[in-house]
Amino acid sequence: MTPRKKLEGLVAATVTPMTPDGQINLSVIHQYVDYLVSEQNVKNVFVNGTTGEGLSLSIQERKQLAEEWICQGKNKLDHVIIHVGALSLPESQELARHAAAIGASGIAVMAPFFFKPTNKDELIAFLQKVASEAPAVPFYYYHIPHLTGVKIHVEELLDGIKKQIPTFQGVKFSDTDLLDLAQCISKNESKQFAFLYGVDEQLLSALAIGANGAVGSTFNYLGRKTNLMLQAFAKPDLPLAQKYQFLTGEFLNFVIKLGFGVAQTKAVMTFVSGIPMGPPRLPLVNASEEFIIKAKAKLDGIVWPDGD
Repeated sequence: MTPRKKLEGLVAATVTPMTPDGQINLSVIHQYVDYLVSEQNVKNVFVNGTTGEGLSLSIQERKQLAEEWICQGKNKLDHVIIHVGALSLPESQELARHAAAIGASGIAVMAPFFFKPTNKDELIAFLQKVASEAPAVPFYYYHIPHLTGVKIHVEELLDGIKKQIPTFQGVKFSDTDLLDLAQCISKNESKQFAFLYGVDEQLLSALAIGANGAVGSTFNYLGRKTNLMLQAFAKPDLPLAQKYQFLTGEFLNFVIKLGFGVAQTKAVMTFVSGIPMGPPRLPLVNASEEFIIKAKAKLDGIVWPDGD
């Protein structure tokens, strides 16, 4: 899939649909694509990431999902970014080669998090070894330090990174450190890199700093609302943009207090989209019935500025 447009705006971090017995369910991906495009106005996806339980899947499962998203997204999606990070360098390289072979719009890699890189040079060396296996595919670093424990500032990575990773195109920045993000964007004067923010409840703050867009799980079911926030910010109509951000935050604050993670995101997606997303994979466990009832009531009770 050759990118027809610059990667910007909203990118849905996709969940991985599973059957009741815990196998990946490829049969609903076509429905998932159509739902994102028609119902949420989201035409970019990030596959096999955190929300997609990528590190809990086998290499073969990750390949099958990547293939299905690219197949079903043809002529419908603008970008299919495949996360190919793994604890094993050879596995990550294998996934990168596969993503390139099937026509992915881009690949992304998070830092390995068991044996961790301890400085910029070690991290870039790992990323370079993966990126070089897909030399014609745009490469993105997936910065998510609260899960990987790798807290090397992205600002540090940018200096000279194009020389070491010629395909480097930007960062999925899933951290609350807005100072680091601001320093990155300040360095990006030529706007050659994309900085896509990954903390949905703080997206408006990141947009004000200069983020190009966002990758997030809530765009699966609040994509249309978040797109309206982006439009309001661009006008600019800051009070309207704030209303959308505050209401998204109100929902997330509510469900976080109940216990909110990938399993609960799958439950929300199931009742919003009508597409059965199934259970998560152990060690994650299903969202409780109590969570589903309360989350649905909360979401249904929100009055959005557009009257919906």
